[in-house]
Amino acid sequence: MIEILNPTELSRARETGALVAHVLHTLKGRSTVGTNLLDIDRWAKELILQAGALSCYVDYAPSFGRGPFGHYVCTAVNDAVLHGRPHDYTLADGDLLTLDLAVSLGGVAADAALSFVVGDARPPESLAMIDATERALAAGIAAARPGARVGDLSHAIGTVLGDAGYLINTEFGGHGIGSTMHQDPHVSNTGRPGRGYRLRPGLLLALEPWVMQDTAELVTDADGWTLRSATGCRTAHSEHTIAITHDGAEILTLPRPS
Repeated sequence: MIEILNPTELSRARETGALVAHVLHTLKGRSTVGTNLLDIDRWAKELILQAGALSCYVDYAPSFGRGPFGHYVCTAVNDAVLHGRPHDYTLADGDLLTLDLAVSLGGVAADAALSFVVGDARPPESLAMIDATERALAAGIAAARPGARVGDLSHAIGTVLGDAGYLINTEFGGHGIGSTMHQDPHVSNTGRPGRGYRLRPGLLLALEPWVMQDTAELVTDADGWTLRSATGCRTAHSEHTIAITHDGAEILTLPRPS
């Protein structure tokens, strides 16, 4: 299913996007050395419910997962990259943490993710990976405009990641979003320009470049959810929800000025 939002629904999407950004950046500010992943999940629940929003994750039970996800935010540490299920783990100095959050407010969902290094340590390889995913995300957004094809976005993202020296996994990527979290079209993190669905104003897309330092192969944790690099290398993931407008693309999941 591909949804095209009307102006009223787009206004709701902006509110949802602002909430996702607020929750993510609040959680980032609280995620310090000694923080437990279960506390991050608890804070996410409190912030989402206080806003009158719904989690897209708690009851999420796709075919690739093992039952409902059961938590409010994805917390992926170091070699974990996607669907990181919160568990009893205390963050250490230098850990690379990815927070991924999707909520629904007013019947419209928004989805975003960010990666960062916890504490004072600054491992250069980790910072380079985070930077590459952020630059790839910016390139994908810059390519998004009415009349562009999904392949144009995939090509822009993949060019940045490939030029940075990373292998690209195509099992999981970006996606359409609207009244539900995951919709068509699929937006691969690499692809050929000029191919795929033609973008229209009112379309929402969640673009999410992610990479692993030295592999493109994933393995699944015993929890049935958390996806890790097959070699144990570190990973990074950046994501925004954007709306296609008549002029280009509007990023919905940026923090609002305080």
